Amino acid sequence: MGSFVGIFITVAALLGGFAAMGGHLAVLMQPWEFVIIMGTAVGTFIVANPWKTVVDTGVACMQAITNAVPGQRYYLDLLGALHALMRELRGKGRNEVEAHIDDPSSSEIFKAFPSVLGDPSLLQFICDYVRLIIMGNARTHEIEALMDEEIHTIVKGKLAPYHALVTVSEALPALGIVAAVLGVIKAMGALDQSPKLLGGFIGAALVGTFAGIFLSYGVLSPIAIKIKMTREKKCRPYIIVKQTLLAFMNGAMPQIAVEHGRKMIASTERPSIDVVENETIAGPKPVAAEAEPKAARA
Repeated sequence: MGSFVGIFITVAALLGGFAAMGGHLAVLMQPWEFVIIMGTAVGTFIVANPWKTVVDTGVACMQAITNAVPGQRYYLDLLGALHALMRELRGKGRNEVEAHIDDPSSSEIFKAFPSVLGDPSLLQFICDYVRLIIMGNARTHEIEALMDEEIHTIVKGKLAPYHALVTVSEALPALGIVAAVLGVIKAMGALDQSPKLLGGFIGAALVGTFAGIFLSYGVLSPIAIKIKMTREKKCRPYIIVKQTLLAFMNGAMPQIAVEHGRKMIASTERPSIDVVENETIAGPKPVAAEAEPKAARA
């Protein structure tokens, strides 16, 4: 909703200010200038990026507009899943723990935390490093270095749409000039026409310059920045997993390791220690435990 409000205010201020100073809005209606600018921008965008990035850019735009970022419920599920896995690692044998990471979709641990189960990339990240912990051969600093490299690769891939849109945004003013030059060429071919008609051609050409600059700095750049913020937030769970598992490998109890992960959550979404303890460490009460007091009261 915030994105739509921002775009509405931008367009309303632009057109309203132009009309208030005596401008005629109909002059700005030059569809072929926009076709030249936007068509050229889309074409060069497709040429410059692999198809996977092109498709992911559309997904990233929708995520940015809808603000699809992890919330407190997601983080609670993630910390709860990590805590349950660490308890398994401390209290059960290797074969029992491997059953959870070999087939996460059948694991009772992951089934209890649907947010984590529904994120295949993060789920694979967790399972890979829990498997390395089970093997017991890798040292903590080696695991940390490997995690850092993988997270760097993940972040780079997630931010590919941002970099692609920034490149197009930087090119749009120049593409606007291209459209304006084509309009001037058209005007030069009509020098024998009336001044009124010639003025209309020149005004249409200048709309191309205006459109290129406005679309660059007023539309595409803000969307690209919103995509970057959204994707960085979606990468934060990997940092949480990293810090939690490293603390556990260094000898911390599961409760303390979860606290290391909790501290990696931004303050606006970070649940309190009490909430984490109640919802992830204590875990949901069994149905039998809830039914017993009711039966006793009856």
